[in-house]
Amino acid sequence: MAEAAATLNRPLLGSGPVRHRRLRPTAHAFSYRALFLLLPMRSLARDPGLLPIARNRFGAMSFFDADHGNGGSDSLAWIEHLLAAEGITDADGEIWLQTFPRLWGYVFKPVSLWYCERADGSLRCAVAEVNNTFGERHCYVLTPPAGSDRLHWGAQYQARKAFYVSPFCRVEGGYRFRFLRSTTSTPQRFVLRIDYDDADGPLLQTSLSGTLQPLTAARARLALLRHPLHSFGVIARIHWQAFKLWRKRVPLHPKPLPPDHFASRS
Repeated sequence: MAEAAATLNRPLLGSGPVRHRRLRPTAHAFSYRALFLLLPMRSLARDPGLLPIARNRFGAMSFFDADHGNGGSDSLAWIEHLLAAEGITDADGEIWLQTFPRLWGYVFKPVSLWYCERADGSLRCAVAEVNNTFGERHCYVLTPPAGSDRLHWGAQYQARKAFYVSPFCRVEGGYRFRFLRSTTSTPQRFVLRIDYDDADGPLLQTSLSGTLQPLTAARARLALLRHPLHSFGVIARIHWQAFKLWRKRVPLHPKPLPPDHFASRS
């Protein structure tokens, strides 16, 4: 599915709907258009010129390493250090990062996904990087189940919830992750689905899907025309939907202290 590590992969631009559905105690659902990046981080380290948008500097559309991991200037070094700390030494191929770009210098990313491949293109593991609106961040490291040496596109992987995201959900239960990437269709298709179950069963269903095309300066400009306030819209919609849940009298849960550990292993 992916090319060998020695080959330079190209950054991709995605566009499609974000969907969110709450099942109880009252039904609540919404959908809106989003744009996102899928960046080959090791290829960009070998050839920074592959990225046609600003990096670590202001631009109409830009990518900042400090928006990820420990907030340092080299997010690839951070993810490689995290993998080593988790004993994952064979993710020696491409590392893809799916995330929102900054627009006009601002971004809020509820979740970004790191897809860590071996040199043969097999998916060794994935890291879900979750941010909340309180300025906190936590990572869920998704690894193959017993008896398997890789993750599979389209399969489902689980992680226990360890991090407070919403005042309308307790820190209990767990997530079910599913990601799909089609490289045979034109344009490519991408789907990320994250469902949340609390102690009483399924509660939230969320997804991001869309088409993938090579990221070029022209496509970045067109995306800006179509989504000029995308970054501000993300955070505005989060607060608007929270207000609507409050109006529906969905119970609020107090915020606990963040977990002592920065990453949780599936």
